[in-house]
Amino acid sequence: MPYYTTEELHSLGLKAFGEDVRISRKASIYNAGKISIGSHVRVDDFCILSGGKGVHIGSYVHISPFSVVYGSSGVVMEDYSGLSPHCAIFSESDDFSGNSMVHSFFPMEYRPGYMKGQVTLRKFVQIGAGSTVLPGVELGEGAAVGAHSLVNRSCDPWGIYAGIPAKLIRERSRKLIELERQFIQSMKGER
Repeated sequence: MPYYTTEELHSLGLKAFGEDVRISRKASIYNAGKISIGSHVRVDDFCILSGGKGVHIGSYVHISPFSVVYGSSGVVMEDYSGLSPHCAIFSESDDFSGNSMVHSFFPMEYRPGYMKGQVTLRKFVQIGAGSTVLPGVELGEGAAVGAHSLVNRSCDPWGIYAGIPAKLIRERSRKLIELERQFIQSMKGER
């Protein structure tokens, strides 16, 4: 079986998780007691979830293969958000200026250039393959990031961003809001 069973998810020591949570047995989870996961979530092979100060993953979230979520200063992924393959979410990072020692095994007094800040992906946010999100960034509802982008500043709702650094290239359709409403209605009809 490629995913942990419900019993195995309990044994990982996650803070909380909902129903239909599929985490690959090939994913790595650190500080599980700081990670909460909603319902209908999938975490694929070779992903890393590091709890740090806390990682909150909403419902209907997909984290694709080889993606990493470092929750040292907190990460929030709201409902319907997702990471394409090879994405990296950093809530802490060195600035690589040469004014700090690099690596987590040095005490903070030797890392004055260290950047910290919660990363928040609001509802419907999608991050394209190979993209990196830096500490303190908030991606507004419905924002999308193109492949291989570097997000070093917060992004406005319903914008499509791309590049290094990521810049607004156009507005994103809000049809997702109507599709969500239809989806919720269809789920009520099944019960």
